[in-house]
Amino acid sequence: MLSMAWRRTGAAARALLGALSLVGGFTWVLLNLHGTHPMLDSAVGLVLAAGGLVLLMPHRIRLPQRVTAIATIGTAVAGTAAGLVASSTQVCCVFAYAAARGWPFHFVQRVGVAEDPGTARRIAEAADWNVDAVALTTDLVLWAYVGMLVVVVGVLVRRAVADRDGGRVGLPAR
Repeated sequence: MLSMAWRRTGAAARALLGALSLVGGFTWVLLNLHGTHPMLDSAVGLVLAAGGLVLLMPHRIRLPQRVTAIATIGTAVAGTAAGLVASSTQVCCVFAYAAARGWPFHFVQRVGVAEDPGTARRIAEAADWNVDAVALTTDLVLWAYVGMLVVVVGVLVRRAVADRDGGRVGLPAR
């Protein structure tokens, strides 16, 4: 009886996350079509929308639980960690120097503000890195969806091969 309640709670959470991801992904694309990085923003939005669709349709795409969990967690951690390699800096306004790391979202940054650009840069380089928890969480979710979508592609390819071979996956055709 308790396990049935947990299944229903999990299904409701999956449906809610799927709906939010689907709507949020398409909204992201529409809001950022004329932004500074339209291709990147489109890719991010489409990954979120596709991930939301997969979460909303478990009856259409049955995923192996263990493989999906490993792929989503592994890709989330690896993608987020690899994103730390990407960095950017900018000098702005009344001499603010900002350094940020993370891709596609900057989730670690440090900033210095001074009366001249050189001093602002020295202040920023001496400052501690600050973590933006919302951007970090978004980055992890995005990369987790990428891992899940890789599993979906694998399942669909395997299904197509099985259909072509009459259900004999891995066996040579006669």
